[in-house]
Amino acid sequence: MTYCLGMLLDDGLVFMSDTRTNAGVDSIASFRKTFVFDGKDDRRIVILVAGNLAITQNVISRLEECLEHEDPSCNIYAAGSMFEIARIVGGAVRDVYKEEGEALKAHGVEFSASLIVGGQIRGRRMRMFNVYAAGNFVEATRETPYFQIGETKYGKPIIKRVLTQETSIPQAIKCGFVSFDSTINANLSVGLPLNVTIVPRDNLEAMECHLIGEDDPYFNNIGTSWGEGLRALFETLPEPTWH
Repeated sequence: MTYCLGMLLDDGLVFMSDTRTNAGVDSIASFRKTFVFDGKDDRRIVILVAGNLAITQNVISRLEECLEHEDPSCNIYAAGSMFEIARIVGGAVRDVYKEEGEALKAHGVEFSASLIVGGQIRGRRMRMFNVYAAGNFVEATRETPYFQIGETKYGKPIIKRVLTQETSIPQAIKCGFVSFDSTINANLSVGLPLNVTIVPRDNLEAMECHLIGEDDPYFNNIGTSWGEGLRALFETLPEPTWH
């Protein structure tokens, strides 16, 4: 299992993903789920992946191999818009399904893959999409400026209550860290380290990538402060009058 979060803000894009893909009493594995495509100066593209690891790795590998070709129908560096890039990613998902879907079904394995695709091409508007296992996709809007994939339920309440497109990047990072702290505390299958990627709007050179480990003081302080704040608030809530 995994948890990935993408936030589309007036100031830019913020992406977060954990790195845990398998968890148990004696079995924990980590794999990267954030993929940054910044090999061309005029664009910054970030893809987060969740679902069957073999499927999502296949999709990313196809996208990487297509970078060697100039065909804009499959090369995200040659595409003219983020919409076209989302279509290319969706097409790669469908291609993997055509090759692997029946074999997976024969072994009782669900074709599970979801991706968050976001970024900006210089001179074009910043956009973010959620690509589904069927290769279709939806776009983030001002009304819904975020996407979550993977283990989403534990970290959704804070995002739903707090995040808007007007939220600043620092506030979005804080909100995202609370969301991940809640998820990590509730589900063993999501864990540190986290990949955090920031793409400021209309400033491609200022993109930042951070790896947040277990010893990160800010992340740990957010989790501690959030827990203490919730307990303090709980104590102030009125007691029921009907008992």
